[in-house]
Amino acid sequence: MKLIKFLLISALVVMSIDAKQKVNVNFSNLQINDFVKLISKITKKNILINNKIVGTVNLISNAPIYDTELMGILISVLETKGYTLIEKGSIFEVVRSVDAAKHNTKVINQGKKAYGSLMVTQSIKIDGENVDIVAAKIRYLISKTAKLMTMKESNMILITDYPKNIETIKRVIKDIAINTNYIVKVIHIDNVEAKKVQTKLTTIVKSLFNTKIASQKINIVLDDNTNSLILIGIKQNIQKLEQLIKTLDVESTASNGVKIYALKNSDAISVLKSLNEIISKQTFADPTMKPNLSASSEINAIIAIGDPVILKGIKLIIDELDKEKYQVYIQARIIEINKNNSDNLGIKYGFDAASLSSGGLYALSTAFGGVSPVGDITGLTTLLETEGLSKGFALGATLAFLEEKGASKSISNPSILCINNQESSIYVGKTISVSTGSTVVAGQTNNSFKREDVGLTLTITPRVSSSEKVTLKVEAILENVLDDGASNATGQPVTSKQEIKTQAILRHAESIVIGGLVKSYEVEYRSAVPILGSIPGIGDMLFAYTTVTNESDNLVVILTPYIIEKSEKLSQLQKDLGMLANLQKKYNKEVFKRIEEKGLKYDNNKKLDESIVEEDEF
Repeated sequence: MKLIKFLLISALVVMSIDAKQKVNVNFSNLQINDFVKLISKITKKNILINNKIVGTVNLISNAPIYDTELMGILISVLETKGYTLIEKGSIFEVVRSVDAAKHNTKVINQGKKAYGSLMVTQSIKIDGENVDIVAAKIRYLISKTAKLMTMKESNMILITDYPKNIETIKRVIKDIAINTNYIVKVIHIDNVEAKKVQTKLTTIVKSLFNTKIASQKINIVLDDNTNSLILIGIKQNIQKLEQLIKTLDVESTASNGVKIYALKNSDAISVLKSLNEIISKQTFADPTMKPNLSASSEINAIIAIGDPVILKGIKLIIDELDKEKYQVYIQARIIEINKNNSDNLGIKYGFDAASLSSGGLYALSTAFGGVSPVGDITGLTTLLETEGLSKGFALGATLAFLEEKGASKSISNPSILCINNQESSIYVGKTISVSTGSTVVAGQTNNSFKREDVGLTLTITPRVSSSEKVTLKVEAILENVLDDGASNATGQPVTSKQEIKTQAILRHAESIVIGGLVKSYEVEYRSAVPILGSIPGIGDMLFAYTTVTNESDNLVVILTPYIIEKSEKLSQLQKDLGMLANLQKKYNKEVFKRIEEKGLKYDNNKKLDESIVEEDEF
């Protein structure tokens, strides 16, 4: 029955062959072996079948097909069963697909087009890419039974597959092998360092192109010998960078990247230290872009060498560091107040002066105030408010009164001009010799000494917070000689040391009184009968006597700061202070006159009720 069916199909096919070699083929549930025989008869090809192939095939054709296409249909049917055809001379043999490469498949020369229906072998040359990477990308395109291998030594792919698959693979490789389109361009830089242009281009490329895509990557290689850049990439991208390089390759307006910044208000060494600290914390993508800085003490200037753009930033920092700094003019008054004399003075004038420390001075000065020394002082209204003037004059009158009456002694009235945040010091005292040892040479004793300062050392560091307020960091050290060495076995002087450290926030022209530095000592007083007390020998024994009194002096330091925003205001300040000194003298004269007339009671409620100085006097 099968034979009859096969003969009927064959007769139908042969009868339908026209002049153009087209056939109409239609069948269903045809055994594959019978289908092979049918194709062999139509194409007149000898086909050898060594294995029985089980299965059927269905083919529905609504239009005639060429007889040459029948061989391709046969190969497709065989492929579904794991078989294929190979050509051996005039005979086509049915073999397993996986073994096709072992049966001397036809080899297509490199570069030639593969055609036909049968498996062939061809080598494909890979240019500009790693052959293994390319093979991994196209492996999914080969047929199930194809064979593919790579040859690293020649960067080639060797493949056995159907011609249509091989042609598809070659087209894909051509598209993905993008390095074959890379070009190399050498661009000479004429006006600037090529290294600087390379750094800028590297940053620009990241923004201009998507470097995650291999075709968009551009390599920028520096050639120091010729001051050139070597660009490697696709032509379109290289052309864009060429235009950018022309824009960047312009002569710098800076003088060879060297700048000298003369300083007006700051020390060059200090500014250099600050700049180096800032630069040391910066990260430069290109280490050669780091500027070099040095200081010239002779001209008080910073010398900077580097990229003009970076130097602009450095100039901004220098301008800020070189701004005119606040200065603080400090008037200091160092007063010794004798306790015994101040007690006697208090008894005489009726005020409590038992403890004239800083608090005692403030308390006493209230009795000298309460009046306005002037109605208005042209040029001084910005120096002190009326209340401040009153307090300042009152304190000044208090000190002058104590000194006039012998209760105090002015040790020193120094003035010092301090720069904001910088330490300044005042020393008032004397220098003594202190033995450091002795040596005996040839029976002769040689003593060695060192010089020691003994007195008051005042150290002040101002910190201005505004044009009206300043913080004073004050350190006062009082050293005194208790025994010059005559009263002890060592023969060495004995000294004492008292130290005060404090901080105070003061307004402009406001005073602070620092006390607590006390000096104690003994004083001998000799009383004698006139004439008789001078008789040698018996005068001291019969007509004179000596008493020893313990004395103590309270050392008081009064500081008054004046904030100076600009140096040109210093001369105006000194002029104003001179006017205030004259006013203080007139104020003292009138106040002392009232005290002598009415006495002075320590009563804050009692006020002198009229102005001491009339406005028209100025």
